[in-house]
Amino acid sequence: MTRRPIIKAVDLFCGAGGLTHGLVRGGIKVIAGVDLDPQCRYPFEANNNAKFFEEDVGSFSAERLGKLYGRGGLRLLAGCAPCQPFSTYSRKGRNPRYADEWPLVSSFGRLVREVQPDLVTMENVPQLAEHVVFSQFLEALQGYHTWWDVVDCAKFGVPQTRQRLVLMASKLGNGAPVLAASAEKMRTVRETIGSLPAIMAGVADPQDNLHVSSRLSPMNLRRIGASVPGGSWRDWDDELLAACHRKPSGATYPSVYGRMEWDKPSPTMTTQCFGFGNGRFGHPEQNRAISLREAAMLQTFPRDYKFVQDGGRVVFDKLGRLIGNAVPVRIGEVIADALVKHVREVQSLVP
Repeated sequence: MTRRPIIKAVDLFCGAGGLTHGLVRGGIKVIAGVDLDPQCRYPFEANNNAKFFEEDVGSFSAERLGKLYGRGGLRLLAGCAPCQPFSTYSRKGRNPRYADEWPLVSSFGRLVREVQPDLVTMENVPQLAEHVVFSQFLEALQGYHTWWDVVDCAKFGVPQTRQRLVLMASKLGNGAPVLAASAEKMRTVRETIGSLPAIMAGVADPQDNLHVSSRLSPMNLRRIGASVPGGSWRDWDDELLAACHRKPSGATYPSVYGRMEWDKPSPTMTTQCFGFGNGRFGHPEQNRAISLREAAMLQTFPRDYKFVQDGGRVVFDKLGRLIGNAVPVRIGEVIADALVKHVREVQSLVP
């Protein structure tokens, strides 16, 4: 059997470690993660044998990045560069002009040009492909064999209807790594979270403080009781409708205040996935929104992935942001599989 290649990675914009954890599970050694959000430090370091650097990638130098890799092995530069038009990343403390630009993608490209890693991977929003900054990023990959596509994450084992742009590039051999969809059937909500203990709205599982759902008002308890899996507020009696639903503009929001369906993938997890009124985030059966743990598991984090220290305070908006913004662990894993397969193929051709 071919020896597993030694690939060492640095994860830019690492967040809570979704991409990192997937890469590690796929056999890649992640050396470090870089993100300017201090909330990411604990989950990143507690679940991954890697160092977290609380810094802005935009000012991270190529010299420092190169030193992180050390000697030996192949160097992989990985990341999900948040895009301001579609992301809440680093809104605090950054210049407002970034709202209409894509500086973090450009920073990723700068580090590729200056460090010249052996391998590169990026996961991002599909809309990125429509913007000039993506063309500029591809220019930074001159000399690399590059593959990219917008993929349906459900076809790769993520139990969500989630579309993402995935890119992989290599300076090795004569071709690029390619993401091949699994032949397995799509995973469902039931398969993913169906075994968790039942809880009530606003109550945490005593064995897992992340398995907690947000409180619901008396009216919203009535509303979720009247909701059906796969439905929306349109299923309610008139007395349950909110004022915004009665306006003509309300018709443009058919997917809010809905329950998930047990035997289908979930909707896309967002930073507000813990809120019943923020999408189809109602539990398929219990009268509550999904818990933070359920959201994390739908993002394919392991059930025991730590997001807060023992005894730490669970804050919905902070943890919802970390979970919703994460790269699904499974996507990181299939990227790792593709990269390892590519390197093995290249090494097998070397006399």
